[in-house]
Amino acid sequence: MGEAIYQIDSDRCTECIGHYETPTCQKVCPIPNTIIQDPDRQENEEQLWDKFVLLHHADKL
Repeated sequence: MGEAIYQIDSDRCTECIGHYETPTCQKVCPIPNTIIQDPDRQENEEQLWDKFVLLHHADKL
């Protein structure tokens, strides 16, 4: 809605694995069905968990 365009950084997105059941971006986006996955960047749940650990616990490794 409006002129602002937001992009999700795939390197930092874990699809909210480790935080929420449904990705927050999908919950808060005012326009339904506009958040799509990058077809060149398909990650399974294990890969998303690994990314979550690296992003949120890197200081403890």
